[in-house]
Amino acid sequence: MNAQEGVTLEFADVESLQDLATFARRARSLMDQGSVRLQTNGGVLAAWVCVLPGRGLVGSGVVLGLRTMPLIALRGAQTLDATVPLSAISDRMARRASTGDTSTLLSVPPMVVSEPWTALTPARSGWEPLGQVDADELLSVAKDGIAEIAQGAPEGSGALAVGALRERVWGRPAAGGLPAGVGLAAYGLGFARPGEQVNVFRAGPWTRASTPVGHILTR
Repeated sequence: MNAQEGVTLEFADVESLQDLATFARRARSLMDQGSVRLQTNGGVLAAWVCVLPGRGLVGSGVVLGLRTMPLIALRGAQTLDATVPLSAISDRMARRASTGDTSTLLSVPPMVVSEPWTALTPARSGWEPLGQVDADELLSVAKDGIAEIAQGAPEGSGALAVGALRERVWGRPAAGGLPAGVGLAAYGLGFARPGEQVNVFRAGPWTRASTPVGHILTR
């Protein structure tokens, strides 16, 4: 399925465009065949990725990562809401590097994908603060979980066994009552830094863990 041809994002500066590239690279370290949802709202680009898909129709246990970047303009369309392969963003950034392109423009990949998690839309308002969690706790939970999965799923393990182990490890309560999957997202996406505090909010079925770098949402 093809998106509109010729749609281009004009970022506020090169650093903001590089932020998207870094976000895509880190997300691919968690899900190489994953995708990113690109949404524009005024002068802001919201980039969403799914770290854990969740279960059932309501996506219980889903973990999403959100990073925002400032935009100057969206060319070729009035609004944008497209989900594209992470690899397509990486390919465009690699092409920029190979040609020495230092502009603030990035064409939106024409190939879009359909992902069930994009139907799960967190609230935009009504968030109530729940407190703070030490980033060090989340990072520790992530590293322990990665090690546990590596030890418990040796080479040759079936996909079902690995999936069940991942669901068990990342679904268990961890720092501040947040599921361990929030720690995985904080670590893998580079959202949490040692010594920092992570602000936690709640709106309806959704919980949000926020840092100056980005947001992690789960339900």
